[in-house]
Amino acid sequence: MERFLELAARRQSDRRFDADRPVEPEKIAHIVEAARLAPSACNSQPWHFVVVDDPDTKNRVADAAASRVLGMNHFTKQAPVHLLIVEESGNLTSTFGGWVKSKHFPHIDIGIAAAHIALAAADEGLGSCIVGWFDEAAVRKVLGIPSGKRVLLDIVIGYSTDPLREKSRRALAQVASHNRYDVPYDE
Repeated sequence: MERFLELAARRQSDRRFDADRPVEPEKIAHIVEAARLAPSACNSQPWHFVVVDDPDTKNRVADAAASRVLGMNHFTKQAPVHLLIVEESGNLTSTFGGWVKSKHFPHIDIGIAAAHIALAAADEGLGSCIVGWFDEAAVRKVLGIPSGKRVLLDIVIGYSTDPLREKSRRALAQVASHNRYDVPYDE
């Protein structure tokens, strides 16, 4: 448990990468395998992972993530790898359960897979940043993703040049309760 908490504390959203240092294919394979093993509602696995490490293609995906108007996500061009998560249809049980409970389980499942990706990257000594702001139509076009598919996340991965930052989080009693919502949880 201590090792996992250390990993969770070390994982951060990195926005500076060593653009000249490629990521070893075996490390990317480990990360994709961690994503593949992520749990999903009714084991529906509503995802498709697209690994982009070709420099030209990666730069075109990064261009789709950068906003000239808002000055966002220009760091994505530095990262040598982009791992995109495409939403696939859930299975019948998950889809029906989501309809009954008014929940879209594929989005929850993809969030879990993204967490597995970020933690696996940290475990490999890599930095990552989960990016949700990008031109989805442009990404679909660059990667040949059918127009009916949703590209939900672009996770950039590489060797970070950001210093490790101390996490700023609310106190446990502010975010967790014990047996009832109004009873703060304390260790």
